[in-house]
Amino acid sequence: MNRDAIKIGLLGLGTVGTGVMRVLHDNAADIARKVGVPLRVEKILVRDAAKARTLAVDKSLLTTKAADILANPEIDLVIELMGGEHPAKDYILTAMKQGKHVVTANKDVVAKHGKELFDTAAASRVDFQFEASVGGGIPIIRPLKQCLAGNKIQEIIGIVNGTTNYMLTKMSQEGCDFHAVLQEAQEKGYAEADPTADVGGLDAARKIAILASIAFSSRIGVDDVYVEGITQITPGDIAYARELGYVIKLLGIAKEVDGQVEVRVHPAFIPQTHPLASVNDVFNAIFVKGDAVGETMFYGRGAGELPTASAVVADVIDVARDIVHNISSRILCTCFNNKPLRSMEEVPSSFYVRLIALDKPGVLATIAGAFGSQGVGLQSVIQKRKVDCNAEVVLVTDKVAEKHVRNALRVLEADDVVREIGNVIRVEGGNLS
Repeated sequence: MNRDAIKIGLLGLGTVGTGVMRVLHDNAADIARKVGVPLRVEKILVRDAAKARTLAVDKSLLTTKAADILANPEIDLVIELMGGEHPAKDYILTAMKQGKHVVTANKDVVAKHGKELFDTAAASRVDFQFEASVGGGIPIIRPLKQCLAGNKIQEIIGIVNGTTNYMLTKMSQEGCDFHAVLQEAQEKGYAEADPTADVGGLDAARKIAILASIAFSSRIGVDDVYVEGITQITPGDIAYARELGYVIKLLGIAKEVDGQVEVRVHPAFIPQTHPLASVNDVFNAIFVKGDAVGETMFYGRGAGELPTASAVVADVIDVARDIVHNISSRILCTCFNNKPLRSMEEVPSSFYVRLIALDKPGVLATIAGAFGSQGVGLQSVIQKRKVDCNAEVVLVTDKVAEKHVRNALRVLEADDVVREIGNVIRVEGGNLS
């Protein structure tokens, strides 16, 4: 069937939606040549059609009724950029059942409802693309699904949340505390009024769940991800990291070890020489290690109007080409495995531990003995700062299963010589393993 245009319905005209409209307008001629026909936005769903906008949009395109897009038989492709779980998920499913292809940037929906979305897309014989759900403008979904499909992916380690990376960068470079940096991030628009999803690690958890599901061909839900945020990181921790030759980053980590999958998000000490150590501000970076390709790194802006729009429009072009040529290049759900999850207790790591203890002879021996009783060796011990009549002690353990370190900490908590365990942060090695 000959077409004069691919007709698009856009759900949402916020930051990313505005970016998509800009890219589709500014690059319209090139996009039309790449697809074979022009792309035409027919309707845009908004909450308030009378709202003043930074982008001039023909008022006739705006609607407050989802049915004007979902029930319109002329619309071939729906771009969902509303964010949040509901009603976005329902709109996506309805669009698919109406025979419309869908492109989304919605990590919440993809992470929580991926199987249902893929199953519905397959049953409806439509494309479902979501490159922008992880890493903003960084290509990572398509490389995992296509370019690296011949590999057995061994691990993914990345900085996948720009807000927390900006905050940790400021804390490291300027010595600011958490609350001051958070306020600045909110003033600059990097952090939401409610920053819980970012600083609590939940945003990164959704993204690493998506990447792990693709990488290991096994369904990984958000609830399967071990999560710690950055709320307990202090300027003191950052100073000690620097002294020990590390920087602190919030990492999303997914590995397959002996048929088991570990998926976690938490702050980590990484060596200053590690490639991720120099990824600063709002930038993201994702390492992927495969058995054939070795180590690869994807780096760029992980959020923002135009970077995210770049990924959305790339998906739109792919789908539009399929429509024009009446073919399907869609890659359906590849989660055909059901790999067991590895317990965090069994995950090996080195640990940085900061604690307050009595300042008297024999205390360091007591602390070392508590770790030794659980089979945990110590790489280094620092005692520098007085806190009233107590001393701050910092140590780094050898690499052992987490349960042994946790057992040692329980022993110390029960000992009168230890007044407080201030922070415990994992140390990721100099290589990617």
